[in-house]
Amino acid sequence: MTDWTSEQLRAVDVTDEVQVTPTGPDGAQTPAVTIWAVRVADAVYVRSARGPRNGWFVRARTSGTGRFSVGSLEAAVTFESVDPQDGALQNRLDAAYHAKYDRYGPRIVGSVTGPLAAQATLRVTPVD
Repeated sequence: MTDWTSEQLRAVDVTDEVQVTPTGPDGAQTPAVTIWAVRVADAVYVRSARGPRNGWFVRARTSGTGRFSVGSLEAAVTFESVDPQDGALQNRLDAAYHAKYDRYGPRIVGSVTGPLAAQATLRVTPVD
């Protein structure tokens, strides 16, 4: 594993939509899904707006690997589950989503914040 570059982290900060492409059960890449992502410190996180049973989220959590695209930058990544009971991290993630996306309104931001969203959170880490 490696760290995100400062260029990649800046891209996450300023780009509303990213694409995740989890690896499927047969090892092939599944179709890319457009979602929101946030940065907390030097880590990148994604949440499923439709909860932990959403197809892309299940594939990403199950395989643990895939691709992540933000703007013109693309990286092979791992997807790692995040403890929904880690209140400090979950609060920081909620705050990051609110800071970045509140302009879209409370209903849509509410789909990626709070207790249900905490259950559908993955840390995204680039690999060599």
